[in-house]
Amino acid sequence: MPLLWVGGEVSNVTRASSGHLYFTLKDANAQVRCAMWRNRAQLLAFRPENGMKVEARALVTLYEARGDYQLNIETLRPAGIGNLFEAFNRLREKLAAEGLFDPAQRRPLPPFPRAVGIVTSPQAAALRDVIATLRRRCPHLPLILYPAPVQGVDAGARLTAVIQEAGRRAAADGIDLILLVRGGGSIEDLWAFNDEALARAIRACPVPVVSGVGHETDFTIADFAADLRAATPTAAAEQASAGFHAALAQCGQFERQLTRSMQRRLETAAQRLDRCAFRLVHPRERLRRAAESVTRLRHDMGRAMHNHLAVLGARQAQIGTRLRAQRPRPARAQQAVDQFAVRLQRAMSTHLEARRHALEAIAAHLKHLAPEAVLARGYSITRNDSGAILRTSNAVGDGDAVHVQLAHGRLTAVVTARD
Repeated sequence: MPLLWVGGEVSNVTRASSGHLYFTLKDANAQVRCAMWRNRAQLLAFRPENGMKVEARALVTLYEARGDYQLNIETLRPAGIGNLFEAFNRLREKLAAEGLFDPAQRRPLPPFPRAVGIVTSPQAAALRDVIATLRRRCPHLPLILYPAPVQGVDAGARLTAVIQEAGRRAAADGIDLILLVRGGGSIEDLWAFNDEALARAIRACPVPVVSGVGHETDFTIADFAADLRAATPTAAAEQASAGFHAALAQCGQFERQLTRSMQRRLETAAQRLDRCAFRLVHPRERLRRAAESVTRLRHDMGRAMHNHLAVLGARQAQIGTRLRAQRPRPARAQQAVDQFAVRLQRAMSTHLEARRHALEAIAAHLKHLAPEAVLARGYSITRNDSGAILRTSNAVGDGDAVHVQLAHGRLTAVVTARD
């Protein structure tokens, strides 16, 4: 058969570690397995997801190992979103617009829950994985199963009722955390977890809810509504026991630190014990040593006292000699006083004579500079009527009276001419 175009809805998508892509292409009446090799898959401009409607350019081949035919996909292009996936997106957008998925509303998980409730099917492989993980990480933690179908027509309603019942019984059962888990599957297998009522029940639950549905690439409405989404049921169990697991590792660290600290203290105590044992002696020996020490101290004290008294005696003799050397001698002091008196009288006479000659010189100088002496040499002083001394002829006018002071007497004159 030549290359042909086939349209349908993608389901059961599997991405192999080798890069190959495997999925099922189906419609309302039939389905066929498809394989897209790595060299073709890496050229895709989008990521195929469960529920997407696509158109595939494929070659019909036979897989001899199983005797099945399959489609080898050459090219893949989106043809629209599948009905289930479209319904999923509509519900997610609706609940997100209501704020049901607001991260601020998510509650933190208790680090050390008293008990953990598990909502899943008793026959589910996810339950065995969760129990095995919790028994390995914290075997003391009580587990309470709230059975519910995880697949089927009424699975969504049953899960909602069980979540509500677990929330009502949480206080009585002593659970602080609920795990909602299921193994992987197609979008149809996981559709029960895309129920609107289930999402609202999860948000209304009085204790935090961890969703561990499907594999890492599977997303459901319950994942968005839960307080924490785990990639797998095993990961959900690990999140529930994270506090105990971390505390166990921390206890191991504390144990090692305590051991090292105790070893150091024991080594220090052993060293102190050795030093004390070395210093420990018999009381008789200690008394003998004490007596020897007292005798030695007595001799040392006597020798020190003798030396101290000798030093004090020497200092006393030295001070006596210095006092005798400083004893007053009145006769020598009298001679000095007489000499100082003669010198003082002589200095006083000399000083007085010098002062007298200076006074006479100043008096003669003053007499020489006196106005009367100047007038006696033929000079006169002329003043106007106001008493001001005249120094120029322009200071008076013709006919003005002037007063002339002479060495002996005064004159009053009238100005008749000026030069």
